[in-house]
Amino acid sequence: MLVPDQIIPEYGSYLRIERAMSDNTVSSYLSDITCFFGSTGLDPETVAPDDIITYFASRSGISERTQARILSALRSFFNYLMLEGYISHNPADKVDTPKTGRHLPDVLSVEEVGAMISSVDISDWKGLRDRALLEIMYGCGLRVSEAVGLKVTDIFFKEGFVRIIGKGNKQRLVPMGDMASDALNAYLQVRPEPENAGNSDYVFLNARGGRLSRVSAFNLVKNSALAAGINKDISPHSLRHSFATHLISNGADLRAVQEMLGHESILTTEIYTHIDKSTWQSTILGCHPRKH
Repeated sequence: MLVPDQIIPEYGSYLRIERAMSDNTVSSYLSDITCFFGSTGLDPETVAPDDIITYFASRSGISERTQARILSALRSFFNYLMLEGYISHNPADKVDTPKTGRHLPDVLSVEEVGAMISSVDISDWKGLRDRALLEIMYGCGLRVSEAVGLKVTDIFFKEGFVRIIGKGNKQRLVPMGDMASDALNAYLQVRPEPENAGNSDYVFLNARGGRLSRVSAFNLVKNSALAAGINKDISPHSLRHSFATHLISNGADLRAVQEMLGHESILTTEIYTHIDKSTWQSTILGCHPRKH
């Protein structure tokens, strides 16, 4: 009999070391798996497809998107058990993934992004930090975890780009415009002393000199939207989404945007390209040799 409390930590190490998954993804997978076995009390070696279906039925209030995430975590976990020789088949493979559709966050206009950034009071170092954070999230299309994890040694002002460590510890280089560069420069001139050597290379610090949290970044975006009079459901991801949408609306190549966003598949990037039909039509026909 496999004891979940023993095998789940081993699985977590496998995700971090062999799969090179981010800490956030690993934490999410482990949480979903722990909840599943904590609720069902099942032995991981004897789980059947019906057990998973029954579990979802018992949590009827959760969304289809959440169900899909949990099922993905379970499939990964049982694949690990197969790899280790504990089981011969994956019970989660026999469970259909819920149809979630494509969730598109609210898009900000260029003017709305500008209004959010301009709403920040830059009379002190915190304001300069907050403006720099908004500029870099929008200007480089960063995930919130990438933004708060940005390091001073990953900024190349002269060359005009930043080095980003994305999902799975994969590195990419992202061009940095003048507005983001100027905002970062202004903040770094007044950046407080870090509380310890471990935080010395992080760009964005809190009032205690520690690394700025994701929650703080979320609150900044929400408060900036309110201050700018924007009545949309806004999060840091909205800035990333708007960044990609604005690039493609202005004619940027989809592959180039894929590289900047750090997407493995171009199909993922297409989620961000919900520009109007006429824009796609004029762009494609304008490049076609038989357009006339």
